Amino acid sequence: VKVSIKGRVQGVFYRDWTVQNARELGLKGWVRNRWDGSVEALFSGEPDSVEEMERRCRRGPPSAMVTALNVYPADTEDPGRSFERRPTV
Repeated sequence: VKVSIKGRVQGVFYRDWTVQNARELGLKGWVRNRWDGSVEALFSGEPDSVEEMERRCRRGPPSAMVTALNVYPADTEDPGRSFERRPTV
């Protein structure tokens, strides 16, 4: 799935926190900041692990304040071989 996370999610280590949590859950994919102030991520793996990651992203790291999390199907996007942090777009 692809997720879009809005709120106070930049400058609070959200991407590094996402990489750590996604790797802990054995997920593949990526996370990146967007110029509009949101964070975008692609999660691929066991359905239970993906759902758990979605739950974690709704809270985020301690300094974050998530106001919205939107989830979209991402069947055609290649998640890669691991979970990585990508440059801002």
